[in-house]
Amino acid sequence: MNKAHPKLEVPSRSDRSFYGEGIPRIRPEELAGKLIVVEGADGSGRSTQIELLVQWLEISGHATVQVGLKRSTLVSEELARAQNGNILSHTTLSLFYATDFADQLENVILPSLKAGFIVLADRYIYTLMARDMVRGMDAAWLRNLYGIALKPDAVFYLAIEPAELLQRVLAKAATLDYWESGMDLGLSRDLYDSFIEYQTLMRLAFRKLQKSYGFTVVDGHRAVDEVNRELKQNIETVLTGQ
Repeated sequence: MNKAHPKLEVPSRSDRSFYGEGIPRIRPEELAGKLIVVEGADGSGRSTQIELLVQWLEISGHATVQVGLKRSTLVSEELARAQNGNILSHTTLSLFYATDFADQLENVILPSLKAGFIVLADRYIYTLMARDMVRGMDAAWLRNLYGIALKPDAVFYLAIEPAELLQRVLAKAATLDYWESGMDLGLSRDLYDSFIEYQTLMRLAFRKLQKSYGFTVVDGHRAVDEVNRELKQNIETVLTGQ
């Protein structure tokens, strides 16, 4: 992925829209807040950057709300239990995550935006779509499934080479996650080899999504403060509209 990026284009309030049919009775132009998405694999520094951004925004006087995967009170516990048992089919897993996302969209993201909050999403539909693409799900079906999603004001994907991700994850957790290693795909019997191959496939999927959805790719190999500085500069552009 290219590491040099053009100036971030800031959508106006009138440009705000859903990717598809959206949520009934919601008028996007009435959503006064901003939706900022940070994407990236586990180990990319995504959660650290969001924590730093929340601190910066709140010190600057902006009210913030955080959302992320598996945070819906509707299905998060059931999804976690099913994943722990490694018993989900690819379609069932996809629908579980889509339900989790839809619940947060309707009950957290949209109301917060309407109230003027800045919503920081620790991953959004792009991770869900990339995972499903790697698992052979139909692209048109996925676009329709996530047509309810609101287009964010900015999306940043922290790109990290799989080998570096492996070292970071092991340094932090000393183990690898079954699903984040793609073990359900039968890529390799070796957990470490499967992780590398799966994360390589995920990078390719994100590259395809980037061409379709135009989000900003950020070099995540750099120091935390360097990455944070770039994110702040881009978000400042979003907030000021300049």
